[in-house]
Amino acid sequence: MRRIEEIYWLRFYGCLAVFGYHFLDRLNQHIDNVYVDLARIPTVLGTPIFIFISIFLFSFRYGDRPPSGFLVKRLQYVMVPYVVYGLIYSLTKYVNLRREGVPIDFVANLVEYLIYAGWHGYFLIIAMQFYAFYWLYSRYGLERWLPPGPWLVLGSLIGIAYWGLTRHYDIEPPGYLLWIAPLGWIYLFFLAMLVVHYYPRLAPDRLAEVPWLKWLSRPALLLVFVGVIVLLTLRGELEYSSKETWVVPLFILFTLFTVTRLRNVRATPLVKTVNRYSFGIYLAHPMFFAMVDFAQEFAPFSLLVYSLLLIVVGMAGSIGLNWVANRLPWGGMLFGKTLYVPEEQQTSATQVR
Repeated sequence: MRRIEEIYWLRFYGCLAVFGYHFLDRLNQHIDNVYVDLARIPTVLGTPIFIFISIFLFSFRYGDRPPSGFLVKRLQYVMVPYVVYGLIYSLTKYVNLRREGVPIDFVANLVEYLIYAGWHGYFLIIAMQFYAFYWLYSRYGLERWLPPGPWLVLGSLIGIAYWGLTRHYDIEPPGYLLWIAPLGWIYLFFLAMLVVHYYPRLAPDRLAEVPWLKWLSRPALLLVFVGVIVLLTLRGELEYSSKETWVVPLFILFTLFTVTRLRNVRATPLVKTVNRYSFGIYLAHPMFFAMVDFAQEFAPFSLLVYSLLLIVVGMAGSIGLNWVANRLPWGGMLFGKTLYVPEEQQTSATQVR
């Protein structure tokens, strides 16, 4: 199986984007200015990247023949950590609020986290829905009725309409139920399927064979769109999360640029290390951020020291926890499995959890 180096780079970027988004969220509680808003722009792509990568790799590896037990294995390695970390974060919130004298119902808080997906692990619910959809799409040949090209266009319009209308009408169901609905993310599925379909022709020397993909992957087009986003940011007209209308076209342009330009760029050891622990970093870093916040209550830090501690403790703690967990029986299944990243140049970058 051939190498897919660009996936290393995408996962590396996605991991740092999610980490950076939550870091800036903490920082925003101390400083609130246009520079923080500008820094948020590249971080909004984190969650879509992880969804795209999963679908892409499964389709690339298995095609229209997902293996026996595919969904059961996904449930084990995705939903078990969802429950474990959901319990940790819900109990932490409960204890902290009780410590501060804020009344909180234990069962209601648990329901918000585990049933309403009211924590950053909501991504796992989204991913599991698309794993199931990929299984159905492949097993029953749904590509005949849902071709990826036209449905990428339609799915993008659906996603833009979904995020725009729910924000316009201020629809806010409990927890993150609004966010885990597949309507806002369906474009990612068809983008992944489309990239897999055209993958042999996405190499720089063959890109001319697909003129419309060549046009959409142009760096100038991406730069112009980013320039518009920056201008709107300076005018104070945007909100920043992966659940915004403007993120849909941004992610499509960014992904097409990345998969065509980084195809033969070898991932560095640092990139591979972050890839190896990416799942653990995604799940655990807010827990270590909370430890820094707790320490700050007793020994106030300057903003610079506080920022550095968030980065160092958040990243090192997440990697350390994932490293230890994966050396214990059942630890990887409970706390997030370490990704297998081969060091041999001859092996593939397409290994999946």
